[in-house]
Amino acid sequence: MTNRLAKITALAAISAISLTACGANGEGSSSASSSEATTAPAASSATSADTQSGGSSADAASFKPTCPGGNISGAGSSAQLNAINQVISDYKAACSSATINYSPTGSGAGVKSFIGKQTDWAGSDSALNKDKGEPDKAKQRCNADPWHLPLAAGPIAVVYNVDGVKDLTLSTPTLAKIFSGAIKQWDDPAIKKENPSATLPSAQIEVFYRKDESGTTDNFTEFLNKAAGDIWTEKHSKTWKGAGKGADKSAGVAQAVKDTKNSISYDEWSYATKNNLDMAAIDNGNGPVKLTGESAGKAVSAAKIVGQGNDLQLELQYKDTPAGVYPAVLVTYEIACSKGQDAAKTALLKDFLSFYASEQEQQKIQDLGYAPLPSDVASKVLASAQALS
Repeated sequence: MTNRLAKITALAAISAISLTACGANGEGSSSASSSEATTAPAASSATSADTQSGGSSADAASFKPTCPGGNISGAGSSAQLNAINQVISDYKAACSSATINYSPTGSGAGVKSFIGKQTDWAGSDSALNKDKGEPDKAKQRCNADPWHLPLAAGPIAVVYNVDGVKDLTLSTPTLAKIFSGAIKQWDDPAIKKENPSATLPSAQIEVFYRKDESGTTDNFTEFLNKAAGDIWTEKHSKTWKGAGKGADKSAGVAQAVKDTKNSISYDEWSYATKNNLDMAAIDNGNGPVKLTGESAGKAVSAAKIVGQGNDLQLELQYKDTPAGVYPAVLVTYEIACSKGQDAAKTALLKDFLSFYASEQEQQKIQDLGYAPLPSDVASKVLASAQALS
């Protein structure tokens, strides 16, 4: 873990995302468990805080919260749950007069709750979907443009549970065949060819997927479609369209794989590490790449910002990734109204999201299995958060 985190920290210091501005480019109620900011960590976060002054609006390294107080609630992505719980706890330690709730309902449900004015912001592992009319619906809800602020970068691990197999490589075409149901046995010739030294069982592959609408599913299926579109022909979607059995949210997927021999699934790196799950290396055409902070960070650094102005949507590269780049990475966005909302809630939301983007918090969440935002991107996110009005 120490080596991995050192690599992430070093990478974050040197990475530079191409800031090319191109054209701009969910189900259920918020009934899942709520994460309220009630427990203060023993840490170095801000000093007693309701009197602190704000830092530079574009300086993630020195930002300090202004602590306006009040209460806000969000819902959505469970991929960021471990990260946002840490940030909420730290913010509460700095700003005792604030109450912040976040429910990990899944990205699709989070977007629906936000559009329906049930929450103040949404957490989503993918941008608002034009095909579903989500950007227009969000604009109507806000009476202003919605903004995407990327705040948690999380690699998608291919997790598996096969006795005696601790070093597994799967090419992207083979992954697409496994998750589509075309490859059904662990000792299939394609898997054996890619793992000549592994003792693979003559057993059925038990595939698990996210049964809720999920940004993780959206990102993973986009990777499969863009990198192996001749096999995975379905377009990316928050709803799973491949083979297998459904499990509920990120924690449910991790538990299903942990409890089931000869199983495989996709899940966020933080859940894979938390549950001590084995993870496959992915060969996307330029050799096997194991999931590490460095290999995932390279994928984030290769992304482009494709939103307009303060709308910071990212475009990740899933096809033809260079050697050493882990190709399956997602970014969790906090989606908020750019202006025109309740003044007290907006003041707290902009302060909290700015705090999330700060260098201090981005460094903390890497201990939980997230890749911190490169400093230039974090500064842009902070500037966008400070521009909410």
